[in-house]
Amino acid sequence: MSAEGVKKVALPELPLTGGCECGKLRYRVTAKPVTYYACHCTLCQRQSGSAFGSSLMLPADGIEIDGELETYPCTGGSGRPQEKTFCPSCGTRITHRIIGGDLLVIKPGTLDDRSWLHPAGHIFTATKQPWIDLTEEDGLLFEDAPDMPALRRRWSEMTGG
Repeated sequence: MSAEGVKKVALPELPLTGGCECGKLRYRVTAKPVTYYACHCTLCQRQSGSAFGSSLMLPADGIEIDGELETYPCTGGSGRPQEKTFCPSCGTRITHRIIGGDLLVIKPGTLDDRSWLHPAGHIFTATKQPWIDLTEEDGLLFEDAPDMPALRRRWSEMTGG
């Protein structure tokens, strides 16, 4: 932790690389991520098959994908239309975004190197699993929908701008 109580994160050199479970789909992140957070909503729990989902947000044009993608249109927790992409061979979810939005979220568990990740915050904590204990040391905490500008500012503080 720094003197201000904000954990410092050293971003790896770009591009970041990743891919799906079967290896038929690979990607390169070419733009600096704007934030990283853990979501404890029930949709993310269902999608991840775990206690929460995690999201690494970046400019939508900051990813290059090699391989075939399938798209699943849906409505997000915000009520706005979203599209989610996944590998049609193994089903690994790769991205999601608000349709027409200029930001994209990759599922950071698909990165080749995840060792540097530390969330700027946790969102929808009102529906987190009861065995997960979070404190302010874990980042910004939002019981419901997050203050996204605040998450981006925290990430900027963590990564040195």
